[in-house]
Amino acid sequence: MTDQITALSARALAEAIRTRRLSSEEVVAAHLARIDELNPSITAIVSSQPDVALETARERDRELARGLIRGPMHGLPIAVKDLMDVAGLPTSHGSRIYAGRVAADDSVIAARLREAGVVFVGKTNTPEFGAGSHTFNEVFGPTRNPYDTTRSAGGSSGGAAAAVTTGMLPFADGSDLGGSIRNPASFGNLVGLRPTAGRVASARPGNAWDPGSVLGALTRDVADTALFLSVIAGPERRAPLSIDEDPQLFLSLAPRSFRGARIAYSPDLGGLPLDPEVREATAAAARLASDLGAEVVEVDLDLTEADLVFETFRSLEFLDAHGEDAALHPELVKQTVRDDVSWADAIDARLLNRAAGARTRLFRRFQSLLAEYDMLLAPTTQVLPFPIEWEYPTEIEGVAMERYYTWQRSCSRITATAMPALSMPMTFSRGGLPIGVQFVGPYRGERLLLEFALTWESAVGDVMARRPDLGGTP
Repeated sequence: MTDQITALSARALAEAIRTRRLSSEEVVAAHLARIDELNPSITAIVSSQPDVALETARERDRELARGLIRGPMHGLPIAVKDLMDVAGLPTSHGSRIYAGRVAADDSVIAARLREAGVVFVGKTNTPEFGAGSHTFNEVFGPTRNPYDTTRSAGGSSGGAAAAVTTGMLPFADGSDLGGSIRNPASFGNLVGLRPTAGRVASARPGNAWDPGSVLGALTRDVADTALFLSVIAGPERRAPLSIDEDPQLFLSLAPRSFRGARIAYSPDLGGLPLDPEVREATAAAARLASDLGAEVVEVDLDLTEADLVFETFRSLEFLDAHGEDAALHPELVKQTVRDDVSWADAIDARLLNRAAGARTRLFRRFQSLLAEYDMLLAPTTQVLPFPIEWEYPTEIEGVAMERYYTWQRSCSRITATAMPALSMPMTFSRGGLPIGVQFVGPYRGERLLLEFALTWESAVGDVMARRPDLGGTP
C-alpha cells in the first residue's frame, strides 16, 4: 500500500484526501515509511520530524471532518529546501556554522505552502550555502542519485530532486541560480521549472533587484508543477520584481500543439562542450519536436557575454550573503564559497558597469529571438550524473572547466538572459542515467512553456513514468 500511495501524483493524493478515500495521516505515514526505507542510502531528507508531521496530518484530518479545507495541498507532505526557513525546523544551509539553528518564522514560500495545507515532514538536503550543482556538505553528507547511488543527484536542489524521484515526497520546492533546479531535474528524470524572476516572490535578505536567484518547483509531471506554481506564485510587497498576476491561471492549462510552432534549436548553447550522450539526446529531442509538427530551426546564439553576466552577479550575491561567514569562520566555509567571495572582491566599477550593460543586451536579444520563435530547445546539462566522490567535473570532452560551476553553463547562460526555463525528461543514457532537455520561453512565459510541456510529456510518457530501482538502473 505504501508504494501505491507514494506513486500517485500530488493532484491524485490531494483529491483522495479531499474525498476522504485516503486520510492525510495515511498519506503522510506512507511517505514517512518511504523515507525510512530509502533515505539512509540516498540522504535526500534532513531534519525530519516524523512525530510532529503525523500529529499535523491528524489535525488536517480533523479539520476536514469539520468541513475545513485549508487549500489545494490540504494534508500533503512536503520538505522544504534547507536554504529556506520553516518555523520550528532547522535551517542549516548545509553549513556547520548554522547546523541545528531553528527558524522562528516561515519564509514566504513556506508560509504559502502552509496556508495551502501542507504537512512539513522535514527539509531537503543542499550543498553548503547552495554553492554548486552537486549536493554534499559536512553536516549531512552527500545526496546520491536514485538511479545509481554511486552518482551525483545534482544540486543545489539535489535533496529535493532525489526525494521526488523516489516517492519520498510527491513534489518539492527548489531554488535556481545557475541551474540548481534544472540540473537535478535532468539528473532525476523530473520536471524542473526555473520561473521568471518575481513569479515566485521572496523576502530573503540581499539584493532584491537581482533577477539571478529564483524559486521554483521539482515534480514528476507537468500538472503537478502547475499545481505547485498556483500556490507559491504571486506578488509580495517586499519583493520589487514580484509579478502581480493571479497564480490560479496555472490551473487552467491546456496542451499546446507543436504543429505549426516555430522552435529555435541550439545543440550546444554557443559552442559548449557536451558529453556525447547528452548531445545525442538533445538532437533526438529536436527530431521529436519536428515529428510532433514543429518547424525546428537550428540557431547560432550569441552568448559571448552570458558568462560575464552570470559570473559577475553570482559573485556579488555570494559576497553579500556569505562574505561575513567566510571572513569570521574561514575554517568552516568550503573553499569554493571562499573563492566566490574573493572573485567578488576583484570586481571594480568598470567591470560591474560592463556586466550590467551586457545583461540588458542579452535580455533584449533573447526577447527578440523569442518573438520570432515560440521557444528555444537546448540541452539541460552538459554531462551525465557524475561520480559522487567528485566535487565537480573538471573537464568535459577534453575542455578544462575554469571554475567549480563552469560545467553547468548550459543552465547558467540561460540564467543570464532572465528568461524562464523548464527541464523536461527526454531519455536515458546507455548506462541507465536520466537525460533531460531544456525549453526556454519568453519573459514571463511560464504558461506557454507548461502547455507545450503537457504535449511533450505525452510524447515521452513512458520515460517520465520510470522510477528507479535503488542502486541500479531503471
